[in-house]
Amino acid sequence: MDNLSTELNKLKIDKSKRAVPPRREGRTYLVGIIVLLALILVGFIVYRRATAAVEVEVIKPRPDDSAQSAVLVATGYVVAHHKIQVGSKIAGRVGWIGVEKGARVRRDQVVVRLEDREYRAQFEQARAAYEAAQARLQEFQRGSRPEEIMRAQAEIERAQAQLRIDEAQLRRTEGLVKEGVAPAQTLDEIRGRYDADRANLASLMQTLELTRQGPRVEQVENARSEAARAQAAMDYARSILDATEIRAPISGTILERNVEQGEMVTTSFVGEQGAKGFVVTLADLSDVQVELDINQNDFNRIRSNQPCTIVTDAYPDRPYDCRVDEIAPEANRQKATVQVKVKFLQPDEHIRPEMNARVTFFASDEGKTKAETKLFVIPKRSVLERETGKAVVVAQNGRAQEQPIAVEKEVGSDVFVSKGLNGNESIIVGEELKELKSGDRISVK
Repeated sequence: MDNLSTELNKLKIDKSKRAVPPRREGRTYLVGIIVLLALILVGFIVYRRATAAVEVEVIKPRPDDSAQSAVLVATGYVVAHHKIQVGSKIAGRVGWIGVEKGARVRRDQVVVRLEDREYRAQFEQARAAYEAAQARLQEFQRGSRPEEIMRAQAEIERAQAQLRIDEAQLRRTEGLVKEGVAPAQTLDEIRGRYDADRANLASLMQTLELTRQGPRVEQVENARSEAARAQAAMDYARSILDATEIRAPISGTILERNVEQGEMVTTSFVGEQGAKGFVVTLADLSDVQVELDINQNDFNRIRSNQPCTIVTDAYPDRPYDCRVDEIAPEANRQKATVQVKVKFLQPDEHIRPEMNARVTFFASDEGKTKAETKLFVIPKRSVLERETGKAVVVAQNGRAQEQPIAVEKEVGSDVFVSKGLNGNESIIVGEELKELKSGDRISVK
């Protein structure tokens, strides 16, 4: 019986030692779920990245239709054929400037205005002087007015009437003196007045004749000279006033803006801290060249009007046709070079002065025929080196496909392909090329 009680006591549950609910096990379960979801998410992202299309840049192979062989490759800089520093004819303070760097302007477009108050006042003064001189000349050219002639005639008639009166009085006085009635002194006074009136009449008649004839030729010519001098002074004042508006001499692009509103502009050279010697620099970017220093040992490969191609470092996949435009008449003894300039035949908006450029000169095509094998030109950076030879990666139906090629020659950064291309391929270029494999999904930029 005691044993049975002992066994039953063993089966009793001690309430004071009840087990604590398994909270820690619940937390572990929750953490496990979160980790599992995270792993699923990471796997999904990795899968998406592995299956996502890689964005790539493609180019088309360029047919080599020139049938010319490259004889020289040289590097230089793009320069504007004519770069103009637009200055001012007069000194003054900038009142307005209407262009920014890079702006395109038309010929005769106003780019800067100087303050013109003093120059406008000088012009108005010169114009008033010219109008006065012109009026005087017209007065001389028209001669005397009819009213002036009529007045001169009236003066003559009045003098004649006075002379008749004096003559009659003189006759009476002479009779009275003979009779002894009037003194001789009275006769002398009347005779003197009569002589004066007769002289005055002669003078008035001469004045009438001169009035009818008008001004002398010398007076007219002198008035004409004064009017011409006044007109020249007015034209000069107008040209100075017009010079306050500084205009673009050609159509082109603003390369540099050298002044700001309120700064002084001068006609002579000064330092950077004083007045400015020019307001803007502009050039016609449709007329650009590449300036090259050709080693004297290679100069025999260059000739005037020689065909060539230009490739800039900024756009290596965009070649431009060109021709040799200028060859310096003398060499540079220190550098042992000769300066050569080649001209872009069809430049576009991608060309900027001071860009680095590489020029490939071709041999003369006189006496040569086109090669039987058609060549395609692609950039060297699109070519891969494989154990079996050279290859390119092309875009086909959204996938990257490696395609072997045969290279005829390499000139500078250009590769001339003789086999493996038909000209319709989209060849992949860029940094993504090294990571691509055949069959990878791609999307073209």
